[in-house]
Amino acid sequence: MLYYLFEYLEKHYQLTGAGLFQFITFRAAIAFIFSLLISTIYGKKIIDYLRKMQVGETVRDLGLQGQIEKKGTPTMGGIIIILSTLIPVLLFAKLDNIYIIILIITTIWMGIIGFVDDYIKIFKKDKEGLKGRFKILGQIGLGIIVGSMFYFNDSVTIKEELPQGVVQLAEDGSQKVFGDEHKSTKTTVPFFKNNELDYSKALSWIGDDYQKYAWLIFIPLVIFIITAVSNGANLTDGIDGLAAGSSAIIVVTLGIFAWISGNIIFADYLDVMYIPQSGEMVIYISAFAGALIGFLWYNTYPAQVFMGDTGSLTIGGIIAVLAIAVRKELLIPILAGIFLAENLSVILQVGYFKYTKKKYGEGRRIFKMSPLHHHYQKSGYHESKIVTRFWIVGILLAVLTIVTLKLR
Repeated sequence: MLYYLFEYLEKHYQLTGAGLFQFITFRAAIAFIFSLLISTIYGKKIIDYLRKMQVGETVRDLGLQGQIEKKGTPTMGGIIIILSTLIPVLLFAKLDNIYIIILIITTIWMGIIGFVDDYIKIFKKDKEGLKGRFKILGQIGLGIIVGSMFYFNDSVTIKEELPQGVVQLAEDGSQKVFGDEHKSTKTTVPFFKNNELDYSKALSWIGDDYQKYAWLIFIPLVIFIITAVSNGANLTDGIDGLAAGSSAIIVVTLGIFAWISGNIIFADYLDVMYIPQSGEMVIYISAFAGALIGFLWYNTYPAQVFMGDTGSLTIGGIIAVLAIAVRKELLIPILAGIFLAENLSVILQVGYFKYTKKKYGEGRRIFKMSPLHHHYQKSGYHESKIVTRFWIVGILLAVLTIVTLKLR
């Protein structure tokens, strides 16, 4: 909103300093500061309100060190993250930008699913919360909406570098590096020679008009990514500071990708895909990162508040959509390796237990407990040490993700 106000003041009244709001880096910095202040200052008030309303965590005794002490700690703290993200975005971002619209829809949609889940657990005294099938249906619904907007909206485009020997001139007479904007289902894939993959090519056997049917691959892929990443974030939120800290590392990395991909000069210099209008997501990412870091102020050990599914499902959904928007979704297994490991640990544990129970009549386990962070707790590690080491691994994975762009 303030972006449009200052744009109007600069255009009609030549207000000194109003032009600063045209710069993404300036608005991103302001969004980060606002988000951090909201999450730290007003976050405390929200925590006190949740405590007053007796919105406390119910804890099952799983034999984990320090677990019983967490009973009664306010949950649903994801509200802090959501509000601290959306308020700066509404103030400083271009609200007619398609990527910002998609991210706002994602935040509200996943926030509602998580809120309903937490509400049922706390106020209806049902430890299972929202039934799994309804969560999945909600994630599928969001995947269909987001996938359709990415695929069918004319504002979601890319520009590709012109082949050698091809010369096009811009309006000012200069030679163009990139061709015209066009719709494409291309994405970034690590380790390949040209670093790109076109989903539509999988349907080339249909005939010459195969590209018309690329949505049959793209939309289900979006659904799968949103479901997998949001559930991965949900599983990671098991000990103080783990999900918020790991997510902040992932989000900052995606912010770097968004800034580069949305800047034609750096996209050319670093030889990455140029995605027009995607740079505006840096404002959203900055606000989101500020919200996560501010939330960590109260969520690090010993936690004063838990994010609940209100936060974890929202975080996972946003990360998934950001990765798809900057066309780095195939890098998620590396970048969000923590989420992947947590997901796999549960899948392997449950699968192996069922297999051995059927074969031997007695279920056996691969890990002492799943998700993975609980395995290390059972092994005697303090949760602060587990979280710190997971953060270190997350940073290494983030660096590796950036490096893969040049490994071709």
